[in-house]
Amino acid sequence: MSLLYDVSNSVIVSLCEKYQPLSPEERIRELYKDFNSILLTSSFGTTSIYLLHLFQKVNPTETIYFLDTTYHFPETIVYKNSLAQEWNLNVVDVLPDARRNQFTTKNEIWAKDPDLCCSVNKVEPLDKLKLNFDVWVTGLMSYQSGFRAQSNIFEYKKDIIKFNPIIDQTADDVKRYISDNQLPQHPLYQKGFHSVGCQQCTVASNGRAGRWENMSKVECGLHV
Repeated sequence: MSLLYDVSNSVIVSLCEKYQPLSPEERIRELYKDFNSILLTSSFGTTSIYLLHLFQKVNPTETIYFLDTTYHFPETIVYKNSLAQEWNLNVVDVLPDARRNQFTTKNEIWAKDPDLCCSVNKVEPLDKLKLNFDVWVTGLMSYQSGFRAQSNIFEYKKDIIKFNPIIDQTADDVKRYISDNQLPQHPLYQKGFHSVGCQQCTVASNGRAGRWENMSKVECGLHV
């Protein structure tokens, strides 16, 4: 069943009520009963392994889209490629428009207008991708920021239903799951990077405090 053409506040509320009592894994299993076309993206960041492992258990053949801004840490690319090989993941790299990406590089737009840089290299490529799907799966968790604390299991934003199956998981839940399942961590995590984005806009720090340091920016724009 696809709910794509019947999106209203009552639909979103009903979905949230239905999925709330379920575990993250149960929510993902239920998603395949309610939707036909599922978009799964992953940043292959420090907590991404949790959601990726859940999908490995539910549907190991699901395509995983990676927004390759061209500015990722080399460690992130190595981590992504290593997981793809070891777990036989179907990862598709999504690149920004080459000319617009080159413009951000040549002019170092991340330092002058980070919102524009994120828009060119992340938001625009994802917006094009979303046109082909009913629902977009994210790895958002409430504890990560005040903005994310306002999110629910299902939301309707920018003309697509967002599904946040691990939104109510705590930092301890994530650490415990990774430890219990002996999952490989991002190589920068042990170096103090608790959240990893593009190189130019990320420093080692607890939580998301190291993203866009000394700037008012707290989100790349994908979720706002």
